[in-house]
Amino acid sequence: MHGEESLLQDIGLSIIFATVLSHIARVLKQPLILGYIIGGAMLGKEMGFELVTNEASIELISEIGLILLLFIIGLEINLAELAKMGKAMFTLGILQFTLSVAFVYSVFPFFGLSIGSEKFDLLYIAVALSLSSTLIVVKLLQDKVEINTLSGKLTVGVLVFQDIWAILFMGVQPNLNNPEILKILTSVGIIVLLIAFSFSVSRYVLAKLYKACASSPELILLTSIMWCFLVCGIAGKVGLSKEMGALVAGMSIAAFPYGADVISKLIGIRDFFVTLFFVALGLKVPLPSLEVIGLSAAIIALMLFVRMITIAPVIIKLNKGVRNGFLTALNLAQISEFSLVILALGAGFEHITPKLQAVILTSTIIASVLSTYIIMFNHNIAATFERLLARVGISDQTEEASQADKAGHGGHGDGMVRDIIVLGYFRIARAFVEYLEDLSPSLIKRIIIADYNPAFKEELTNKGFQWAYADLAHPDSLSHIGLHDASMVICTISDSFLKGTNNNRLLSTLSKLAPNAKIILTSDEPGEAKKLVADGAQKVIIPGVITGEFLYDYISRGMRNNE
Repeated sequence: MHGEESLLQDIGLSIIFATVLSHIARVLKQPLILGYIIGGAMLGKEMGFELVTNEASIELISEIGLILLLFIIGLEINLAELAKMGKAMFTLGILQFTLSVAFVYSVFPFFGLSIGSEKFDLLYIAVALSLSSTLIVVKLLQDKVEINTLSGKLTVGVLVFQDIWAILFMGVQPNLNNPEILKILTSVGIIVLLIAFSFSVSRYVLAKLYKACASSPELILLTSIMWCFLVCGIAGKVGLSKEMGALVAGMSIAAFPYGADVISKLIGIRDFFVTLFFVALGLKVPLPSLEVIGLSAAIIALMLFVRMITIAPVIIKLNKGVRNGFLTALNLAQISEFSLVILALGAGFEHITPKLQAVILTSTIIASVLSTYIIMFNHNIAATFERLLARVGISDQTEEASQADKAGHGGHGDGMVRDIIVLGYFRIARAFVEYLEDLSPSLIKRIIIADYNPAFKEELTNKGFQWAYADLAHPDSLSHIGLHDASMVICTISDSFLKGTNNNRLLSTLSKLAPNAKIILTSDEPGEAKKLVADGAQKVIIPGVITGEFLYDYISRGMRNNE
């Protein structure tokens, strides 16, 4: 009983300190994660009041949060979408890790930093700095509603590959002193078998089970969690990590129609456990010395540099866009929780020194906090890098801008007068495109769709639309797309999803660049919509109002028909 009371007390203190510190962080406009980590540090024996006596139990509970997070990630991974990226995603996933490990392994000795004397220290540093934090990245991208953007998909794709690399390395770890190719191939084979088993069972057993209990949401949720921990247990038994099992479990049922419902019910539970994960991380924070802080700063700087040179150039070369290249690199600018697991295993095998563990842990925590700011302002930072590259002739818009200049006003090189310009290719714009294809295909020849994401260029061009590069946050990129002679300019993106600007500033810019055009904008709030109309917008779309009108008309018609 004493042990149970101690555990309950430790959990209670962890939640209290995390909550209080996160409220302070919110008031100071700092990331909530910072509050969780500081709360853990204050509870620990290294820097705090030694209030938590059962650190191992807190860490074990926090691991559940990591497992649930990876399960949800698996549920959100659309394999069909990743497959569409095909060669690009596969190439990026391979090159990011291999180039990063090779670069750190080759360059780190020239820093003159002394961390340890074990023969595998350098290898562990290279691997640790090549992995990014799935937990932090996915949580922050979900908060910013960027998980389904191209850069978000590339980011998640890289994280999936990194998880696979991490699992492969953990399979090799016990044999580093005497590496055998057969054991390495065995580990790879086990991963393939786990994936095949999970997808087979989900298709032929779980599908029928879900159908049988479809009328009971609680049972669907319970069945999903059961499946998650079952695959985790199997993964653990065959020598893989439980985290890898959770990811595979989620991916194997992602195609089921109940996936979104499971995610919505699990998010609250996940956030509770994830909070404990960061508290547990804070509990481990050692009392920092000047030497450890200096080493950590150097390691973080190296990690940031490596992300830029191993991710952005590859994405740019694969024609996924300069902006997307830098956004993906910035999103991945932290050190993974997997790195801490790998280092802990390495210490158990006596591959690394305790000093290296302390330095990487400190680096991980500092990088985790720094990363929240980097992702928060990722579009502004990426735009700065984009402008710097544009000065040396590397730009997404160069080709489209030159085509527009050659074609003359409104022509855009295909002989058609395209006087209707749609800014941004997001949800409403995609639905609009589908309606045009079905109901008014002749109108397609009058439309230019301007977006900063070149991934949609081929798709739209094949349908007969004109695609043009445009970054809505930067007016100079809008001047090349024929706005001056446009009869109508439509922005279907509300302020909630616009990055680096808002509809007020956009209206001011469009009024100057397209003086004769009717300007149609999108807003989430009726009050803001009225202001935009007063400032000169011809029409403002309010998605919520339109949905309400549709529901009213639909229900009213149904009631009249039943009378």
